[in-house]
Amino acid sequence: MNFVPVRLDAITAPQRARGRLDLAFKHDGKGTRLARFYQEGCLKARLPRGPTMEAVAINISGGIAGGDALDIAVTLAPGAEVSFTTQAAERIYRALDAPARIHTRLTAGAGSSLHYLPQETILFDGFGLDRVLEIEIATEAIFLGVESLVFGRLAMGEVVRGGFLRDRISLRRQGQLLWQDSTRLEGDIATKLDHPGVAAGGRALASIFAVGPGISGQLDALRTALAGAHAGASWTGEILLARILAPDAAALRRVVAKALAVLRPGKLPRVWHG
Repeated sequence: MNFVPVRLDAITAPQRARGRLDLAFKHDGKGTRLARFYQEGCLKARLPRGPTMEAVAINISGGIAGGDALDIAVTLAPGAEVSFTTQAAERIYRALDAPARIHTRLTAGAGSSLHYLPQETILFDGFGLDRVLEIEIATEAIFLGVESLVFGRLAMGEVVRGGFLRDRISLRRQGQLLWQDSTRLEGDIATKLDHPGVAAGGRALASIFAVGPGISGQLDALRTALAGAHAGASWTGEILLARILAPDAAALRRVVAKALAVLRPGKLPRVWHG
């Protein structure tokens, strides 16, 4: 039997997931309607029926690994009202080479209301994630956002000892930068999270940020909702900002749910209760 040696340059490169989601909404005088719906690759979306417009993003690849790339765009025309969430917590697995890349662009027109409420992002040992969230709002628009990170599932005995995280959030109104938040974490992550100035031993953290008419008046109620938690809230003059630390994902969600109940009318998206 003859054996033909395999050329190294003929080895198939690892498969990488690619996904793109582009949604746009308008207000037609009777309510919010879908104006554009584009989905590609591993990213899909569903619009469940209900009293308010809700968009749910779905990653059918089952998780994100190194080298994967996802792009999401959500655009609201003036007067539209939309809540955007994810079907489940997103999982970021080990990266063998390049980190995974997620780029999200949110645009809210004048007088619109956009609630950006994805479920938690769970990071596994050896993960690599380069994530960008860009928000552009018009005058009189209301925006409410939450980003939650969980470093391993403690109930499953998972420990995130190492990995790479670069996370950037920017929020602009009419092109003017109102707030920018950048996080970079790599190396011995477990030790760094134990540091009092980083996470004080917590393994789950969240940022909640809101801007728009009437938002400043909710600061006292938000602080009351956060009482007893390892959290704080402040008003910058433009943005209402809350930071939350918790030992695990379940504890974090309980506090986040209390905070969001203050900042938005009605219940959390239905997929949060699944």
